[in-house]
Amino acid sequence: MLSEVDVFISNYTLVDPEVYQLWVDGYSSSDAVSILQQRGICQQANASIELIASDVLDHYRTYCLLERLLHTPTKLASEQLAFQIEPQTSHMLIEMYYECDDAVVRELLGKKLTSKSRKDMDEVSEKTGVTLKSCRRQYDNVKRVFKVVEDLPGSLVANIKQHFLLPEDLAKRYAAVVFIACLRFEMNKRKLQFLTFPDLYHCAYSMMSLWTYRYTGSEYFDTDLDREFLMELSDCRILLENDKHHKHLVCIKLKPTLLEKSYQELDSNFRSYSRSMLGIACNLHRSRELRFFFLELVERCIEPWRQVNWSHTDLRNFLGAYTQCALDMDVLSFKIKYSRGDVRDAFDRYMKVVTSCLLRMYHT
Repeated sequence: MLSEVDVFISNYTLVDPEVYQLWVDGYSSSDAVSILQQRGICQQANASIELIASDVLDHYRTYCLLERLLHTPTKLASEQLAFQIEPQTSHMLIEMYYECDDAVVRELLGKKLTSKSRKDMDEVSEKTGVTLKSCRRQYDNVKRVFKVVEDLPGSLVANIKQHFLLPEDLAKRYAAVVFIACLRFEMNKRKLQFLTFPDLYHCAYSMMSLWTYRYTGSEYFDTDLDREFLMELSDCRILLENDKHHKHLVCIKLKPTLLEKSYQELDSNFRSYSRSMLGIACNLHRSRELRFFFLELVERCIEPWRQVNWSHTDLRNFLGAYTQCALDMDVLSFKIKYSRGDVRDAFDRYMKVVTSCLLRMYHT
């Protein structure tokens, strides 16, 4: 009996980026061969489909052996001797393995990283059109990164880059996911489904920059919000006691830029809008209120503005005038004598983030 055996001997581990991408994307070796055939690989390589299939299968075996090391990228890059891989190839393997789809990551936000959630990846696959194997890889990567960095002090991005050797942009994406997961923001309500991962990534970075202890320059965890700042926000209710003056200043500032109908609408509803934004601010020190921050922004701010057909420009102008006019009022300075801290600074920090979030979330 004669047997045919394919043998391949090499010094360095060869990686075909195109085949590796198909493996990362969760395609079987046979599916990968079909895709490559459709792309004209047989003509390009001047090879039979059988030879292409054998080559792809060999690559897939190698990548399956490498996967264990990809779970700990520092080992792949420096500590292992089983595979001879050039540094640039090692970086490529890690970066492509940890790449993630916006649609898949959005589905993961708000879910607990448990075995039950992993079983739900078939639903995520069906909803996003991403293969089940790829969805599971992305889920496992998020959970792996989260477990390693959630309790480490300092910058999330720096910690992720150090432990997973990811490039800056990709590390920042994972940092946003870890931040949202650590603070347990509600993300699964139907009213929030219109928000994309890029929207939430933008908001997370605004909060990390201005609402965590990073802002004070002290020793910090990127996942810890500045509790003193959140407590100081409750003193911003002083603006509600002076809302007539605040409204007068805002309306004067905006009148030249608004149509008469929009101006009348703002004049009638200013107190309601102000109460909504300040109401959110005054309750952020409570864990439950913080958890529902995004839902509160949608229900109390975005939905009312949509109902009166505010444009994105109207919203930008209003938020800018609302913030600046409040900062110009003496009442915030007077309140400092009786408050826990600098109310003006707290209000400014709060509005910078809320403005950034609202302008990103307000899809017209």
